[in-house]
Amino acid sequence: MTITAGARPKGLGYLMFASRWLQLPLYLGLIVAQGVYVWQFMVELWHLIGITFLGHDAPPNLAASPEVVVMLMVLALIDVVMISNLLIMVIVGGYETFVSRINLDGHPDEPEWLSHVNANVLKVKLATAIIGISSVHLLQTFIRVQAIDNAKIMWQTIIHLAFVVSALGLAWIDKLLSTSPAERTH
Repeated sequence: MTITAGARPKGLGYLMFASRWLQLPLYLGLIVAQGVYVWQFMVELWHLIGITFLGHDAPPNLAASPEVVVMLMVLALIDVVMISNLLIMVIVGGYETFVSRINLDGHPDEPEWLSHVNANVLKVKLATAIIGISSVHLLQTFIRVQAIDNAKIMWQTIIHLAFVVSALGLAWIDKLLSTSPAERTH
């Protein structure tokens, strides 16, 4: 059976192919989550402005010198931005990879990475983004080391290292796949 260019699959094959659109509500939900993170960023920014310029008290869990409080609050903002970037990678990259082409060819705002995104590249990018987020959390922990239980610090460090090892493993697998003859022909 030969399928000509432009021919549509029929029957069960078409149903299976069309089922990819069931992911659309998931990506739309992530866009809503992105909006929640924008709101969270604005709330955190307002707290930073209030503490820095309006004389508001720092939250009790940040009881430290003013410089440390500002640093921890800025790290919280960075954390929100990094998670938001992770959401964008999942929304745009996942939609492009698993649902439908976005067709931004030639658009000046097209992300550089979108032109060569596939499931393996997306996994490696997500893993490195998670490492970045974990690094921010670990830095926040190390800044407040006197106020945090040693067991919690140990587990955060172990989990962070597990993320690093996982990302290295994913990158290694991606490299192996990209150099295999089967991958080059597709």
